[in-house]
Order: sequence, then structure tokens, then C-alpha cells
Amino acid sequence: MNWMAWTLPSALFFITIAVMLTAMTVFEILRPCVERKGFLPIQTTRGDRLFIGLLSSAYIHLLFIGMTDLAIWIPFGISVVWLVIVLRWG
Repeated sequence: MNWMAWTLPSALFFITIAVMLTAMTVFEILRPCVERKGFLPIQTTRGDRLFIGLLSSAYIHLLFIGMTDLAIWIPFGISVVWLVIVLRWG
């Protein structure tokens, strides 16, 4: 794996996404979900909300990296809170 410069934050990021996808798969097998409408303007499943949350978290990171010189842990914290909100009430 010398072709990529792995850092602790990037490794934790990919490990976390893999764990989330595995957990969502197991949870879906054990308790199939039903589409529901939250504050998002469309009916979504758990997987839809996870995708929307991860995609918007990526945009939060890009916005912070492009517009500020703040530490990467600040947008990370904001993204985690946002992901929890989307998964729970989205």
C-alpha cells in the first residue's frame, strides 16, 4: 500500500464508513425499513438518509477546507452532528 500516503485521519475515515455500511446492512437484514418522511423533502429509507448525510458531510469538509484555515476536527465534529440529525430526523 505504498502508492497512497495513509494518514491516521484518512484511515479512520474509511474504516468508519466501512463499519457504518456493515452495520446498516446487518440492521437492514434484521429489521427491514419502511420509507418515511422527515424534514427532508422526500420519503427516504435508512440507506437514503445515510447517503445524503455522508454526501453533505463531504460538502461541509470541502467548504471548511476551501474557506478557512481551521483544524480538520472542527468540520469533522459538525459533520458527525449533522449525520446524526439526518439519520434520526431526516
